[in-house]
Amino acid sequence: MSTAQHNALHGKTLEQILTELVAHYQWQGLAERIDVRCFKSNPTIKSSLTFLRKTPWAREKVEQLYVKMQRQA
Repeated sequence: MSTAQHNALHGKTLEQILTELVAHYQWQGLAERIDVRCFKSNPTIKSSLTFLRKTPWAREKVEQLYVKMQRQA
């Protein structure tokens, strides 16, 4: 993880990151950007967090999207 990416994520929990992404993109927009079933089929914060905590590649994609969103703001 790069220094710039680390700074954007510093002090943020995965739940905070996911909540902000859902508020910004909605579930459908998130599913379009990151192709995982937990964002497409009856998505909830709780079920998505469970999946992301067990799946490093998906968590990394979520973190990258969050950093990109922060840069655009």
